[in-house]
Amino acid sequence: MKESFSARMRRLAAEAFKFLTVGGLGYIVDVGLSNVLAWGLGPIPALLEGSPIKAKIISTIISMIVVWLGNKLWTYGDRTTDSNLRGILLFVAVNLAGMIITVIPLGVTWYLLDMRDQLTYNISTNIIGIGLAMIFRFYAYRTWVFKDAIPAAEVVVEMDETSTVPDDRK
Repeated sequence: MKESFSARMRRLAAEAFKFLTVGGLGYIVDVGLSNVLAWGLGPIPALLEGSPIKAKIISTIISMIVVWLGNKLWTYGDRTTDSNLRGILLFVAVNLAGMIITVIPLGVTWYLLDMRDQLTYNISTNIIGIGLAMIFRFYAYRTWVFKDAIPAAEVVVEMDETSTVPDDRK
């Protein structure tokens, strides 16, 4: 039975809400950790001062773990990925591509434009970069990583009611 347009939109809206909630938690982990690593926090010194791309890569990897668990168990918990290994490999590949998308604006502002302040860092990577990567990830997760499994086709053979087989019981 074909799903109605409004039912598809409700299902997509629920999926997007879950995706954004899990992504929001990952975002908090990513932004918080990248800022602590690159700039420090109060008495905590910056561990990777002058290396914003390294800080972003580390924070992205940690947030990937958080997001994998949230999406696997909640957002796309009703979908199968054929195997966990396949799902994890696709997830990692998509997130590596997303990480590249995220650090491109940071690389431009930090290295090409020589804008090295904390505000520019956060705007370029944590707003522009993550925003672009989020659009890519939403599409990639639902299309490749947590793909809706298509059930095996059911073959229906119509039987003719009239029998052409001779009846030897007479």
